Amino acid sequence: MYIYNSASRKKEEFIPYNEGKVTMYTCGPTVYHFAHIGNLRTYIMEDVLEKYLRFTGLDVKRVMNITDVGHLTSDGDTGDDKMLKGAKREHKTVMEIAKFYTDAFFTDCKKLNIKTPDVVEPATHCIDEFIRVITSLLEKGYAYEAGGNIYFDTSKLDKYYIFNDFEEDDLAVGVRDGVEADDNKRNKADFVLWFTKSKFEDQELKWDSPWGIGYPGWHIECSCISMKHLGEYLDLHCGGIDNQFPHHTNEIAQSEAYLGHPWCKYWFHVHHLNTGDGKMSKSKGEFLTVSLLEEKGYDPLVYRFFCLQSHYRKNLVFSWENLDNAKDAYEKLAARIVPLLGSKGAAADEVKVSNLLKGFTDALDGDLNTAQAVTAVYDVLKSDADMASKLAAVERIDSVLSIGLVSAAEKLAEKNEAPAELPAEVAALAEKRAAARKAKDFALADELRKQITDMGYIVEETRQGTVIRKA
Repeated sequence: MYIYNSASRKKEEFIPYNEGKVTMYTCGPTVYHFAHIGNLRTYIMEDVLEKYLRFTGLDVKRVMNITDVGHLTSDGDTGDDKMLKGAKREHKTVMEIAKFYTDAFFTDCKKLNIKTPDVVEPATHCIDEFIRVITSLLEKGYAYEAGGNIYFDTSKLDKYYIFNDFEEDDLAVGVRDGVEADDNKRNKADFVLWFTKSKFEDQELKWDSPWGIGYPGWHIECSCISMKHLGEYLDLHCGGIDNQFPHHTNEIAQSEAYLGHPWCKYWFHVHHLNTGDGKMSKSKGEFLTVSLLEEKGYDPLVYRFFCLQSHYRKNLVFSWENLDNAKDAYEKLAARIVPLLGSKGAAADEVKVSNLLKGFTDALDGDLNTAQAVTAVYDVLKSDADMASKLAAVERIDSVLSIGLVSAAEKLAEKNEAPAELPAEVAALAEKRAAARKAKDFALADELRKQITDMGYIVEETRQGTVIRKA
């Protein structure tokens, strides 16, 4: 398998540190509000990646954090804590906000068929780990205390900017315009590891530390939670493209300074979901959530299908028209699977199934090309393989894509919108007709079509292939 490594900026063969085993870390949500569907695009693509690694026989351990403290509204280590902002907005405690929106996040994930990671760790559970690593960074000279806070000293690194070739003078203070400079920093790019009570006096969550009562910065949590559960060598780190800088850049800096050796081999970043007005965010426009999609009559798996039709390294433009097109394509695809349901329980030909899966595995081996993987489903349905082998191939593909194709087909069958199953005799004639059409024996194909019609079934040729249903 080849994936694009954001750190090297090229596609590389995926070879984990330990043969047969994969350590995988994904940045989790900051649970101060509902996740919007742009956030969830990243988790969908990470989910496909994890499931495909397992599909290939690898033993994957995936860890995800929950940010319930320390993530500031500014990238420049200034502004309110996002959790505190959420608590003020809803007149609740920070922990009440964290519990509510953590539950809401996993509810959305379940609706989207996103597997829960093997380990989910809230930042507030790991204060001792943060303090231990920060203490070590101070002892090694990679951190310093100023103004009551502990900062990481980026000037001690041979190379700080990993994902982009920035020059320090080209960077604004922090990242965004209008961010207030922090006079405690020795260098513009330095970042906070620990805040004390001298900053943000209204901060609700505080802990005792060697440097005073305070709370951790955002960046330290992912490094520590990853090392706690996955060890000193990480195979794969995932997240949204907006986390490359400063968050993932700072993770690498502090982790490798602490460990004294390279940390993560591969970085996997998912690009933005945009609207017509640009990048989707919680602060502007219509707040697009899974619940809103449902209110408008969309199955969440249609949104997952929509995401899979685009490559993860391309920005995806969301519009209701685009989602309608995905819904139409999804329903037609499900309808094409209905005739296969009659072969449930029949033995598949494993050699044929393996051949049918090749287009799918080639697609995902080539930098997780989910659009081509979806096309592979159509190729399976158009093949001249027997029904049982086709169904087995579709089920195995969908164990990774997780768009619920067979269950969607079963729902269509229950509504009598398509036949639940074809009688064996009709199915046999359909297979013979498909073979005749492939051999360009159209006279025989027409004769077989007539036989099927005489038995009370309608044969329809669509752009997606042949559909046979009860007249």
